[in-house]
Amino acid sequence: MDKMICIVCPRGCHLEIDENNNVTGNFCPRGVKYAINELSHPERMITSTVKVLSGDLKRLSVATSKPIPKEKIFDVMNEIKKVEVRGPLPINSVIIENVLGLNVDIISTRVLKEK
Repeated sequence: MDKMICIVCPRGCHLEIDENNNVTGNFCPRGVKYAINELSHPERMITSTVKVLSGDLKRLSVATSKPIPKEKIFDVMNEIKKVEVRGPLPINSVIIENVLGLNVDIISTRVLKEK
């Protein structure tokens, strides 16, 4: 039996999941889905920053447009490290399209104004 704490909401249910994917300890149905996905195919969102060459910031905050497979985090971070941007850019600008063929974009999470 696997044990985990659900992170879908602040409640933090203590979940147990058996070999037949029976989940107990969840307060809502989202806990069941979380537990099964976490064991079979864990995914995470990434937040980071990229270097700004010209603009009102030194670094621009970015994030994945949706969760990526957990095992790809370091590969995606290496791609993000290569990026340099110039302002102006609106919020939600695509900084890297379809990063590593994962069907996930890296997007800006704030506005980058001209300097």
